[in-house]
Amino acid sequence: MGPEMQLFLLAFIIVEICEIFTVGGFPLDSAVLKGFSAVHVAAITATCWILFLNALVGFQFLDDGTPVSLGLCLASALLFFVGTGYIALDTAFDWTGEFATDASNHYRNIALYVLYQLFPLVLLVAFFVLEAVLVIRVLGEFQPMLYLSAAGLLFAIGQIFNYVISTHLCQASHGKVNGAFFETLFTLLSVVTVWFFWSSITEDDWPMPMAVGSGYN
Repeated sequence: MGPEMQLFLLAFIIVEICEIFTVGGFPLDSAVLKGFSAVHVAAITATCWILFLNALVGFQFLDDGTPVSLGLCLASALLFFVGTGYIALDTAFDWTGEFATDASNHYRNIALYVLYQLFPLVLLVAFFVLEAVLVIRVLGEFQPMLYLSAAGLLFAIGQIFNYVISTHLCQASHGKVNGAFFETLFTLLSVVTVWFFWSSITEDDWPMPMAVGSGYN
């Protein structure tokens, strides 16, 4: 497994740790919960960015595992993490008033919505499309598509629990259960499946281009 994918898994671990406190129902102080929520949001954005970069690495725009590749991946991910984290913290603690949400703006935060909801979704779709092209058009294989399709399906199920079924679960259980647990579970299963997918396309027995200076690891 390439270092870039290991970096993605490390970032996902940070997301999971944050979710323990943000959706786990722990009786935390309000300020502490806001802090964990901001880190959680920032980690999601950075993690999706790293996953997208892994798709680009597969096309060998840069040799994977090199200091340049890792440096660009880490630096850009930190940029998204810090930027998104600052906006989330400013929204939560109203440091500057720039990202405040109140009745006058219908409690909307466009910047946070784009960075937390829209941008990661675009990155995830781009990852699946690029990897499908890599597997089918470049490697000429179809078996890894089973893993990729399963990962996409598991992630979609998790989002359905989070955005659709959660309300019904919460009402049926009188607020004791919502879709967050299932969303976390299915997202974890999706990431595990992505790991199997990545392992399947980085095996040594895949067809390798013969041209000097090109190849897929």
